[in-house]
Order: sequence, then structure tokens, then C-alpha cells
Amino acid sequence: MTSTRSRSSVREDEELRLPRPPGVFRRFWARHPVVADVLITLVCLGLSLLPAAPYEPAVADPLAIAFAAVAPVAIIAACVSLMWRRIAPLVPFLASAALEGLLLFAAQPAGTPLMLVTCYSLAVYRSSRAAWTGLGIALAAIVTIAAPLILTGVISMQIGLNTGLTVLVFGLIGTLIGVNVGGRKRYIAAVIDRSRQLLIERDQQAQLAAAAERARIAREMHDIVSHSLTVIVALSEGAAATADRAQAASASTAAATTARDALTEMRAMLGVLRDAEATAPLAPVAPVDPRETVATAQRAGFPVTLTESGTGTLSPAVSHAVGRIVQEGVTNAMRHAPSATSIAVRIVHADASVVIEVVNDGADRAVGVAGFGLRGLAERTAHVHGDFASEPVAGGRWVLRAELPVHHASDPAESAHKESS
Repeated sequence: MTSTRSRSSVREDEELRLPRPPGVFRRFWARHPVVADVLITLVCLGLSLLPAAPYEPAVADPLAIAFAAVAPVAIIAACVSLMWRRIAPLVPFLASAALEGLLLFAAQPAGTPLMLVTCYSLAVYRSSRAAWTGLGIALAAIVTIAAPLILTGVISMQIGLNTGLTVLVFGLIGTLIGVNVGGRKRYIAAVIDRSRQLLIERDQQAQLAAAAERARIAREMHDIVSHSLTVIVALSEGAAATADRAQAASASTAAATTARDALTEMRAMLGVLRDAEATAPLAPVAPVDPRETVATAQRAGFPVTLTESGTGTLSPAVSHAVGRIVQEGVTNAMRHAPSATSIAVRIVHADASVVIEVVNDGADRAVGVAGFGLRGLAERTAHVHGDFASEPVAGGRWVLRAELPVHHASDPAESAHKESS
């Protein structure tokens, strides 16, 4: 699972084409963060051990003796905590603030660079708000502790001012640099994350488009094969059943013509799929003519009639849907109602819509609604924002009805025509 995620992340980074970090040293530190943390810890440790150097006061002072014993351990612990500055920046910050408070009791003014490093780390690896808040709290705590100690004479004014200025100056410098670096780092991370999301969305859109195209091709292939084979079977059975050689020859010729037309349509569709540079259209260039569908069914010996009323100009997508709905409706009637005495196709053009009805009177049983044909018609109708129904009615009839809008706003053919004009 981990290897799969790492491979996916590498692939996304390659597609993002991220530039290399500038500078040899910056690339080295970015690749070896532990080495950088160790070096920073050693440098801070060397610069911070000076306050813990042996100091022998003229008079034995319990406070100085206690400081000399505790200070080296505290300094080492605070410096070692820098190793966790990336994953838990608050820990070394609190350690450095506590160490500055301890240095108030030094026999001479002393300071460490820990506040600079920890404030920088807090701003970069936590947030700018956390860095400013931490610096303010640390400075307020030092002032609150140092003021009464100076007033009571426990520590000198010089030591108190030195510790306060160390926290203020080093903390302010570290915070300002850290806020700048951390803000840039978070901005770049957000940009890269957004770019990765766009890549994922692009892949998802490509998958959705591929699924939609597969569904469209399946509908087209079903309509072509189902209708053509139904007609060919009817013509072949009629040719085999008749004793009239002329009628048999006519039926065979019609079957061959139907098969040839279907082969031409399938070759055109498969040609689009084979062409890697072509973009498969959402609708064929030439919509199916309902008159040709009815004529083909009549040649096969079925009592199909076509009535068309009104006139109107249909968009290519709607015109194609009308032809396929008539084709599938007639094919279903031929397959499921072989004893029908009437298969009536009606197309009514109105101002804003076109209504298609295919009615047959030979429905002696319920036709399944889960078939690919009816499902494809429902998808076609939904694509052009129309209404579709296929159900039995009184008198043993079956009605397939669809109402489609005359114009389809998202028709790609219309959009391309408008852009070209």
C-alpha cells in the first residue's frame, strides 16, 4: 500500500514539473534535515555554554553555586531539544524561554542564541500567529520575573536588562525571518497541493468522459445491430417461407441491403475509434431518417405506418435522438409484437418541442424495462433534457412516447457552428 502511494506521489510530482530548489547548499539541507539540526544544535551548544563556565565568587554564594550546578545541564537539555524543532517546535521554544529565565540568576550578564532559532522554528513549522504569541508571552514572563528581582536586589539591573534585550532582539529577528520563510513555504505547499488536486480532477474528468463515451458507443452499436438484425431475420424468414422465387429474391436483396447499411454505419463508428487524433462526436453527422426506418420495416413485412405533422427545425442532437427513438420503438414492436396488425409511428412538431409516439396493438406480455434498448432511449432523452415513457395501455397496446425540446443548448454541433461563425 505504501509503495503504491509513493509511486502515485512520484508520478504526480513528475507531472507537476516542479523546479529544483535553488543552490547546492539549500538542496543539501533540504535532503538531509537531520544533519542540519545536528549542526544547529552543536553551534547553539557551543555559544550557550559560556554562561555555565566556572565562576568562583569572592564569597561563597549559595545562589551562584546552585546556578553553576544547574545551568550546564539546562543548557545541554535546551540545545538537545532543538532536534525536535521541526515536528514539535513548541518544545524547544519553551525550553529556551525557561533557560532565559534561569540566566537571570547568572553572576554576570549572559545570553544564548536559542530564542532566535526557536522563534524561527515556531514561525516556520507551526504558524506566524504562534510565533508572535509565543514571543510576546516569553517577553512578558521575563519582565514579570526580572522586575521584582531587580527591585528586591536579588539580581542586578544590568543582568535583567541584558536578559530582556536578548529575548526581545533574538526573538524578534527569528520571528521576522521565520514568518517570511514560513509564509512562503506554506504558500508554495498550498500551490503544489492545489496543482495535485487539479491533476486528480483532470484524471477523474477524463475517466468520466471515457465512461460517457463508452455508454454512447454502446447505445449506437445496440441500435445499429438490434434494428438491422431484427429486419434481416424477418426478411430471411420470409424468404425461406415463401414459394415465390421473386419474393424470396426481393427479401434476400432487402436483407443484404440492410446488412450493408449496418456495416457502413459500424465501419464509420469504428473508424472514429481507431483514429487516435480524432475526437469521437456526441452524435453522428447524419441522423437516422425515420422514413427509412419505416420503409425498412415495411420491406420486412411489418404493418408500420408513419404520420408526421407540423414542421420545425431541430438541432442535430435532437434530430439524431428522434431518429434513434423511432428506430428502437419500431425494432421493439417487431421483436416483441410479431402478431401486431398495426405499428403506428407519429411525429408531432410544435413550437418548442417534438413528440414521438410508437404504438402497436400486439403487446401480449410485459416487455422488460431493464433492456439495453429502453435504457439507451432513456439516456438519449435525458441528454437532450426530454421526457420518455414506455408502457402498456388499454386494449393490449404498447405505447412508446418521448417529448423532446426543439433546441438543445449544450449541443456540441451547435456550439461548434456558433464558434466558427
